[in-house]
Amino acid sequence: MIGGIVAAIALLVAVFAGGIVGFALYSIGNSEAAQIARTFLRNSEKLKTEIGDVKEFGSIVTGSININNDNGNATINLKVIGERETVNASVNLLFIHGQSWRVSSASYRNKSGQTVTLQDPYDSKGPTFPLRFLLAA
Repeated sequence: MIGGIVAAIALLVAVFAGGIVGFALYSIGNSEAAQIARTFLRNSEKLKTEIGDVKEFGSIVTGSININNDNGNATINLKVIGERETVNASVNLLFIHGQSWRVSSASYRNKSGQTVTLQDPYDSKGPTFPLRFLLAA
């Protein structure tokens, strides 16, 4: 009897924890920051050179989104499936004074295990991608 109660409580805790994790993954994957990260990666000529045109993205998106006092940052990690190859990419974004998310840096890990920079935060020539530009594309 006691074993059944303990098992039921353990199952309830596992379902509750799984729900929280599932909700967090869903929220990150469907966020505005994740949409901008996907668009940035889909349009990256440097990424297309190595993997071909982007066909799709993996279904599990991880990372973090932090917004405080109308400013924020996000790191979005996702699998990018191209015509020739699949890579894991990471996109960092900034949210300043309530404006659109902008890509501040991005990179991916190639098949050799090397990190390839798509956008360097210290390169003033690198583009940033506001939401208005991306939604028009």
